[in-house]
Amino acid sequence: MKRIATDEVQDFEIEHQNIVRKYAPESMVLLKNDNILPLNHPGKIALYGNGARNTIKGGTGSGDVNVRHFVTVEEGLEQDGFEITTKRWLYQYSELKANYVKKFKEELVAKAKAEGKDVWVATMGVTPLEPDYDLDLSSSSQAEAAVYVLARDSGEGADRHAERGDIKLTKTEVHDILSLAKQYKKFVLVLNVGGLVDLSEVKDQVPAILLMSQLGSATGNALADVLLGKSYPSGKLAMTWAPIEQYPSTDNFGDINDTNYKEGIYVGYRYFDSMNITPLYEFGYGLSYTSFKLKTESVKANAKKVELKVRVSNIGNAAGKEVVQVYYSAPDSVMDQPYQKLAAYAKTKELAPDEEQVLTLTFNTSAMASYNQEKAESVLGHGDYLIRVGNSSRNTKVVAKVNLDQNTVIEKFKHIGGKTNFKDFIPNKKPISYSGEKEEIESAPVFSLHNKDFELKENHYPKPTFNAKDNDKQIDWSAVVNGDETVEDFVASLDNETIVYLLTGNYEKGKSLFMVGNAGATVAGSAGETTHQLTRWGVPSLVMADGPAGIRLSTSYTLDEKGKAHALVSEFGDSAGVPREDYRQENTTTYYYQYCTAIPIGTAIAQSWNPEVAEEYGDLVGNEMQLFGIDIWLAPALNIQRSPLDGRDFEYYSEDPLISGLNAAGITNGIRKHPGCTTTIKHFVANNQETNRVYSNSVINERTLRQIYLKGFEICLENSEPLAVMSSYNLLNGIHTCNRYDLLTDALRNEWHFNGFVMTDWLVTSSFIPNEGKYTCASAAQDVAIGNDMTMPGLEEDTETILKALRSGELTREDLEIAASRILKVILKLKMEKEVK
Repeated sequence: MKRIATDEVQDFEIEHQNIVRKYAPESMVLLKNDNILPLNHPGKIALYGNGARNTIKGGTGSGDVNVRHFVTVEEGLEQDGFEITTKRWLYQYSELKANYVKKFKEELVAKAKAEGKDVWVATMGVTPLEPDYDLDLSSSSQAEAAVYVLARDSGEGADRHAERGDIKLTKTEVHDILSLAKQYKKFVLVLNVGGLVDLSEVKDQVPAILLMSQLGSATGNALADVLLGKSYPSGKLAMTWAPIEQYPSTDNFGDINDTNYKEGIYVGYRYFDSMNITPLYEFGYGLSYTSFKLKTESVKANAKKVELKVRVSNIGNAAGKEVVQVYYSAPDSVMDQPYQKLAAYAKTKELAPDEEQVLTLTFNTSAMASYNQEKAESVLGHGDYLIRVGNSSRNTKVVAKVNLDQNTVIEKFKHIGGKTNFKDFIPNKKPISYSGEKEEIESAPVFSLHNKDFELKENHYPKPTFNAKDNDKQIDWSAVVNGDETVEDFVASLDNETIVYLLTGNYEKGKSLFMVGNAGATVAGSAGETTHQLTRWGVPSLVMADGPAGIRLSTSYTLDEKGKAHALVSEFGDSAGVPREDYRQENTTTYYYQYCTAIPIGTAIAQSWNPEVAEEYGDLVGNEMQLFGIDIWLAPALNIQRSPLDGRDFEYYSEDPLISGLNAAGITNGIRKHPGCTTTIKHFVANNQETNRVYSNSVINERTLRQIYLKGFEICLENSEPLAVMSSYNLLNGIHTCNRYDLLTDALRNEWHFNGFVMTDWLVTSSFIPNEGKYTCASAAQDVAIGNDMTMPGLEEDTETILKALRSGELTREDLEIAASRILKVILKLKMEKEVK
């Protein structure tokens, strides 16, 4: 345990909070502005809404971060000189909400106990709907402007609701927002949300709408800066916003057994564009305090890549940043295609009025191929590929055509993922269009490509093997570190039981179940560790901390006589809606130094449309990993936002795999700047609902699996070096993902050449988490057999299951050795990085 002086930690906190404050405006999305923002000066302001004082910095569950303090909207405005004239309303609402939540939690806990359920599991992530109420909107004095902060909380363990008080506004919210919009000429609706809220009832009557999102430690400061024009919003939506009934995923969302992904590849904007449905706000949309002009200067295309140069001019009166988005429309000569897909994007530097910048955007030509699941191959169909450039999915121009003379197979694969009993949705309407599109297509320059110009890639699928020299004596780890022995030779010298300990997380025999948040023996509040059983031979353990909005540790702890850390409270418990368990003991020294920085939620980071910003946040988290002694961050989470109903969407980046993959890579690259620190990209794969999440079966056809749900992970691995992958809770087509060889060996290792180790999500092999449906939990023995190297968090029953499978012949000694060597190679690599530093 590394004990840090209080002043040193506070210096880090201040520095890191300033970093969040600096970059947070890049994630804010200005949805509407009728010459309201920015405000001229910090005068008197009428502040309302459930997020004004009770601001949400991020969601609940493993993504929560225990901070010393974070700045609420109320605080941030006051620190920047605003005088708030509605203190009475804020006090009344806070008291009302506190009583409402208290009663909700009491009833939730009572219900769980009455039904004989574990309270921690039954209440995790469950948040109450926003209530209706009747509070006087009067102000203590005449205010110059009014701000209404609308907040929504969500989190791990529970999905959202298509009801008033969650996805939809309450009657009170609609009434108060519209009343204030009529009363104040300068009125701003601020959205403190991690996902969709349906603004249909108010959007047309509100003059300014700002999606602030949930920005971590400096949320209130960042908002004040943007309202006053000290900084400016430059974010774009990374998810389509539309009434929840319009999403094709809504009809088949949340089944406790089988969730059928019948919409196929038509996720998000792919669906809305192809079906000619106008959303509330389209994918990629976001305004600025200034205006920009885009001009495509040049396009080049060959069989390797497509390159565009786009000039961006600031033609307004304020500084700002713009995002250039490149889409392509593929011909349906081989299979059905969505209207368009995102191919590349780039963000300008800050441009002053009249300043320009030329951005170069490139993407691989082969990225326009589609997966033919009948033949297990990636193919470019013949015909015209339309290249579109704009600043949102509904504001583009056709700038070029890439013509391919005949169908061209790009890559051959092995089938993965299993089969379904349905065919995917195919659009039955004409897609969107716009005035002038036909003329743009006719006049666009044509780049002719030929089948013979492309190279065919054929994947190979060898089975893992283990090679070590014969040795009848135990090798010390120092010999491996010095390069005198290989990891394989070291593993070969271990007995079976010792190897099996490596394949589960650290635990103590005979002790009760280690809960998330208190599993760490070295750093209090860490989520888990690799085994300590090999320390006698010099093998260190790796410490893991939860994410993805910062590292989550216990804020107070004691040390026993052996130096083992004991958290004093279960930091995870309170966020799950149950009282924190108190571990305090007499005659012990208490340490309070593990306060961490909350960075913006994943959705907000993606809204920056700037992987460099993601890298800055990763760098910040890497600093704290080194400070507190964390080796592996259990983040980033890059699952696709299939439906706004998913309770963990706030942790995820986007409905689009390109944005998801590049942001995960940015975070990882920031973490990897710090020697000995790495990420765990998760949840692999199709973890898109929280309802019965350990036993929910995601039913997906192979084309959809490869093009949508796996693609982001592939992009992340192409652009960064995460050394761990976390398999997901759910089943995929009837088999748990941690028990699927085709996912974890065929795709992850043989196709993408991943060289780290795979761990399960916590307790996926245990019956501890209640099952509401027909499927059983995963198998720890199968984890080992198929390439899921470590079963977490570390349970004695998992060790026994693996040893039993070894004795019965279900597992071989080689299976164990292969998995153990992967884990030890990561341990060696990370510890060697620290030594080099």
